[in-house]
Amino acid sequence: LKLQFLYLIEGHSHTMVNYPKSKKSYCADKSCNTHTNHKVVQYKAGKASLCAQGKRRYDAKQKGFGGQTKPVFHKKAKTTKKISLKLQCVKCKRVKLTHIKRCKHFELADQGRKKSKDPTW
Repeated sequence: LKLQFLYLIEGHSHTMVNYPKSKKSYCADKSCNTHTNHKVVQYKAGKASLCAQGKRRYDAKQKGFGGQTKPVFHKKAKTTKKISLKLQCVKCKRVKLTHIKRCKHFELADQGRKKSKDPTW
């Protein structure tokens, strides 16, 4: 209760974030070396590889009798995730990753809300 109250005082609202689909950001490429337009997409982790060393070690340890050998995490405390963004330079296609604060709902949207063409009174 005390922590919840502190969050309200500080003005942290972790509900909904609207983020532009394109933004100007610094590009460190030799051809650019300045602020250019970047296309923004939400970062998504790739498919886990079966031949990665950690996965091979885990599978070898799990083999045979003896049940679950490593701890399985159950005490999930966080209700939000930090959002990772992938910014791609429009000029040279260089990609850089950045992050924003925690939020429950994240949306990539164009600047300003689209108004309907025929308003209903």
